[in-house]
Amino acid sequence: MTNTLVQGYEVVIGFETHAQLSTQSKIFSRAPTAFGAEPNTQACAVDLALPGTLPVMNMGAVERAIRFGLAVGSHVAGRSIFARKNYFYPDLPKGYQISQYEIPVVQGGDVSFFLGEQQKTVRLVRAHLEEDAGKSLHEEFHGMSGIDLNRAGTPLLEIVTEPDIRSSEEAVAYAKELHKIVTWIGICDGNMQEGSFRCDANVSVRKPGQPLGTRREIKNLNSFKFMQQAIDFEVRWQIEQLEDGHPIQQATVLFDPDTGETRAMRTKEDAADYRYFPDPDLPPLVIASDWIEQVRAQMPELPRTMADRFVKDYGLPAYDATTLTQSKAMAAYFEATAKACGQPKLASNWIMGEVSRRLNAGELSIEQAPVSADQLAALIGRICDNTISNNAARQVFDGLWSAQGEVDAIIEAKGLKQMNDTSELEKIIDEVLAANPKNVSEFKAGNAKALNGLVGPIMKASKGKANPAQVNALLKQKLGG
Repeated sequence: MTNTLVQGYEVVIGFETHAQLSTQSKIFSRAPTAFGAEPNTQACAVDLALPGTLPVMNMGAVERAIRFGLAVGSHVAGRSIFARKNYFYPDLPKGYQISQYEIPVVQGGDVSFFLGEQQKTVRLVRAHLEEDAGKSLHEEFHGMSGIDLNRAGTPLLEIVTEPDIRSSEEAVAYAKELHKIVTWIGICDGNMQEGSFRCDANVSVRKPGQPLGTRREIKNLNSFKFMQQAIDFEVRWQIEQLEDGHPIQQATVLFDPDTGETRAMRTKEDAADYRYFPDPDLPPLVIASDWIEQVRAQMPELPRTMADRFVKDYGLPAYDATTLTQSKAMAAYFEATAKACGQPKLASNWIMGEVSRRLNAGELSIEQAPVSADQLAALIGRICDNTISNNAARQVFDGLWSAQGEVDAIIEAKGLKQMNDTSELEKIIDEVLAANPKNVSEFKAGNAKALNGLVGPIMKASKGKANPAQVNALLKQKLGG
């Protein structure tokens, strides 16, 4: 990947993302996973680790892991192992977390995305199934702490990358693409505020050509905005430490959005500290090849497959195709518009331009757009048949967005039809030529830019209704250009 240097240092970032799987029950018990319940009302005997309880694998969680592996071109292991990850914390009743270590269910794969118009690819190491821990609550108990075990046992897919990312911008672009994939294939709702999609960034810096530096892990980044701020601060902090002669200590850090700074939470553990060993209560997870093929047959058209089809079928640039497949709803909106108007590139331009600008300004999703695909297609049709100019089209779009009626009705009500009557337009052109002899003589003397000084007054005299292409053609005809 392209190296990005900051003050002479290369930034190296790897990601670990916890995607909460969209099952109705937990990974090893039948307790529900619904968000927002009263504390400790969704934790059963298995989640509480009461003596004599045994975990039972949730088939739905495995199916979602298979789906992810197929979506990112990974190898789905026919046999994988669950392990106990040992650590002691109040919200972990068993004293260990059931996870996967040596043999994960999903191995390899990659995620590709655009940064601007440049395509990047991040390699995946693995994606493994594991259970979530509970949650410690400190601020609500007047100096005391409480434990909520509703999340204990919630199914997670932890997705781990190679250290391929070289800037905070790339990190955010990767995280957004991964978020798109897991929501597109329906394995995770992607709600970052509720903790359904949590990212940990392993950040280090080094001089070009040197071995990897010591990494610090920024935990639980729950928004793309905070992700970029946290990484940028951490990079600056590490460089300052090294420049001042201080070595970087491996640590887990948290980002404080109020101060915009990261702060160390604890010394970072290595794998050996967790004393992984195979869980004796869970047999190896065996996935038959026919189950993988059954899941493959039920998969939706994937974003990058759809983007390739948009390039092939609609002649779109790869950047447009990738942008339009950011969500299923956006892709469907584009495809409906393109089919209705027969102008896919114009449809792409409008959706990526004016439609997206309005959605962003109003913090709306494409499903909430007040302009339907059919209305946008009708507007594009009126541009193509020269009924309205591009400038007038924006005024029509304003009317559509504010529910002032349909396209033709808005054109009539606002008097936006282009003037295509040649005789009427010629009369205006003759008047403008007579009033601007200097521009006329300059154009005839070889100054092509002098023509622009004539087009403006003509458009103004026609109240913006003249067809610009027709104006230019008639002007050059009359001036012998």
